[in-house]
This record gives sequence, C-alpha cells and structure tokens, in this order.
Amino acid sequence: MSNDNSHPPLLLLHGALGSQDQFDELIDEIRDDNEIYRLNFEGHGQAGPTNSPFRMEYFVENVLGFLDEHSLRTVNIFGYSMGGYVALMLAKEYPESVNRVATLGTILEWNEEVARRECRYLHPEKIREKVPHFAEQLHNRHTDGWERVVDRTREMLLHLGSHPMLNEKDWKQFRQPVRFHVGDRDSTAGLDATIDVCNKISRAELCVLPDTGHAIAEVNRKMLGVSINIFF
Repeated sequence: MSNDNSHPPLLLLHGALGSQDQFDELIDEIRDDNEIYRLNFEGHGQAGPTNSPFRMEYFVENVLGFLDEHSLRTVNIFGYSMGGYVALMLAKEYPESVNRVATLGTILEWNEEVARRECRYLHPEKIREKVPHFAEQLHNRHTDGWERVVDRTREMLLHLGSHPMLNEKDWKQFRQPVRFHVGDRDSTAGLDATIDVCNKISRAELCVLPDTGHAIAEVNRKMLGVSINIFF
C-alpha cells in the first residue's frame, strides 16, 4: 500500500503461537494511505528455527532489526496480545522509534499467578487431545515445529510472570499516545485489568469491543479497522 507520508508507517505484531498471517483479513480494513509492514517473531511462522529461548526482549530486538532492515526510523504499531506487550516495551525503551501504539487483547500486568493461568493448556499433548483442529492449524503455521513453539512460549510466559518487563512506574512515564482495545468478553486480557492500566497512562485511550472474546479470528474486523484508522 502506498503512503502519502502524512503519518508514519504501520507495523503489525502478532500474538503468542501466531504469525504475521493473523492480519491477512484485518489489512483489508485499514485505510489505503497506510504503508503497512508485518513480521514473524523469531521461531514463529516462516521465520525459521532459532536456538534461543523465547523472550519478550528478544522479540523487541527482532522489531529493531526489522526497522533497521527496512530503513524505518519511526513507526506506529498495532500489536495483538503478546505483540501488544512487545510494542509497549519498544515504546518504553526506544521512544524515538515509536509514534503511537494500539493493542488488542494484551495482558498488561504479569505476575506468577497470571503466568500459571495462561500456561495451563500450553502443552502440546493437551492441545492435541482437547483441540485437534488447533493443533493442525499450528502445524501448518510453524515451520520450526509447532510443539517447540508451544513449549518455548510456555517457558517464556512463566519467566515473564516472575520477571515482568513493564510495571506501574513505566505506565506513569509513558510518552506516546496509546489505545487499548479489549473485548467485553475477553477473559484473557480482562476488561478491568486493561482499564486499570489505561488509567495510569496520561495519553491512553480505551476501546471496548462488544460481544468479543480474545481470539483475533473472532473480532469484528470492520469495527477494529475503524478504530485503527481513526487512531493512526
């Protein structure tokens, strides 16, 4: 898509167990004057194998490398779930690189209890048994082996639970405008938890999507697209 240079390019960051293909249909709802980029975090999708564990800070490095590779000095970022957390980390640590951030369904405050809750079903054998169709989707999505992606994601989230990368002090010092999108039925990110963080950031906004859970595949793309277009 062409860009009239009136605003920075838009970078899309996918969620845990996901890939850049999560945004195939959403892109159709984003206005044509946005120059859009997206990437696979290391070890995800078609990015190929990695010997490193998954870490949020490594994914931040992935984005920095991508920006350098494509000569992008400053971008707007939309991140789904885990991608939103990476975007916020990037905005905190490299504010000159991020103009605005929008998130969807992002868990914003991590602790050990939250991590244990999110990792309950992050086991390849449980996924095969309980949701075989999802196991097939993961198999088709990740060339490095979906079981490895699941195991590394579980380990990363447990580590994040004991070593959160963003805290109350960070929220209060945030410089960029932020728009948090959350579904009214999202039991993962949580409406109350999202409101709590939103109230701590001076330039934050909240967009609640009606009749919406956590999965991006179930989000009303037209409604989300309108919000993204207005914000960016």
